[in-house]
Amino acid sequence: MNACKYLILIGLILLSNACLDQSKKEKITKKEAVVLTLKSPAKSSSSLPFLFANDSQLLLSWVEKIGDSLSVLKYAEMVDDVWQTPNEIIKNTDWFVNWADYPMIAVHEGNLWSHVLKKSSNGTYSYDVKMNVLPKGDSVWRSDLALHTDNTPTEHGFVTVLPYNNAFFVSWLDGRNTEENEVGERGAMTLRAAEVSLHGKVSSEVELDATTCDCCQTTGAITENGPVVIYRDRSAQEIRDISIVRKIGDTWTAPKTISSDHWNIKGCPVNGPKAAALQNTLVVAWFTAAQENPRVQLVFSDDNGENFDLPIPIADGHVLGRVDVDLIDSNTALVSWMESKDKLTTLKAAKVSRKGTPLTKRVITTMDGSRKSGFPQMELLGETIYFAWTDYTEKGSKVETAIMDLKEF
Repeated sequence: MNACKYLILIGLILLSNACLDQSKKEKITKKEAVVLTLKSPAKSSSSLPFLFANDSQLLLSWVEKIGDSLSVLKYAEMVDDVWQTPNEIIKNTDWFVNWADYPMIAVHEGNLWSHVLKKSSNGTYSYDVKMNVLPKGDSVWRSDLALHTDNTPTEHGFVTVLPYNNAFFVSWLDGRNTEENEVGERGAMTLRAAEVSLHGKVSSEVELDATTCDCCQTTGAITENGPVVIYRDRSAQEIRDISIVRKIGDTWTAPKTISSDHWNIKGCPVNGPKAAALQNTLVVAWFTAAQENPRVQLVFSDDNGENFDLPIPIADGHVLGRVDVDLIDSNTALVSWMESKDKLTTLKAAKVSRKGTPLTKRVITTMDGSRKSGFPQMELLGETIYFAWTDYTEKGSKVETAIMDLKEF
């Protein structure tokens, strides 16, 4: 073999080994990556993500801003861990777009429901919940449907939507009683609920609580006994702890505090609870700063929310709240929250055992800690956990998504 051929052979062997080493490194990197970023279906100037999952589907909705005033509500479906082509639901220039009160989407046997907040007057906090429905088989959304018909120029929002029987169960905060009367008095924010048919017809509207916190997200679940709604309540002494109302048969129970944190605060903390149900198990996660100790807590119930265990501490000290929660089984939950320390804000998640065993925590991403980052979302589908959040920088905002294998906990 001449010298030239020998050098070529040596070069090929070295190149082959280099390729094998690089391939090995890529496999190791992928294997060691706990959280994998997904290509987001959202464009720049996007925010307000919301994740909805049922037994077989995962949907992501978000809002994209075009120019100074046009807002567009879009959604995409996840198929084989790839976001499909986005679909537009509705767009307009007269929405109330707020960092904490985000539009939502839900699907029930192929029927889609979504909502936006539409300004009802020139008042800063004067807006209505407007629904959009896309019945299975239809190609055009039916939009601008009224959820409530009080026609007051007051605040309506912080919606919860859940598939229920052959309809959607929807709850919301309703400010109809906050309109100033003849003598300058204003009433309190209320909690209301209704059923919405697959074609958008509202029925069974009911007031669930006559005095609630003004601007914390509501949450809920469908238990074996029926719907439950969990929210931040408000007492005459300005105690703003988490309460639950439950539908038993055709009757709603009176509000009941799930844990007496005794958080006395004269303003709304804009930090609502999240809940999930599986058979007769209900789990609730929430943020409180009672006793000047900011913390995230979680409770289990094994009787559909009639009674609860003692709270399980998840994190404290530097937490911002903005929680989400899901159930793995009747004794194990997933909870996510935001923390901020030394100018670094992180989205974290933990696997929580009802038995009180040590928590397994993971950092999902780093992010901006301001209001512009909104409320991160988490959903469990099968053995995969999906996350969505608003990545905000000086260049603007963009909805980002990621996945994580449940086995990583």
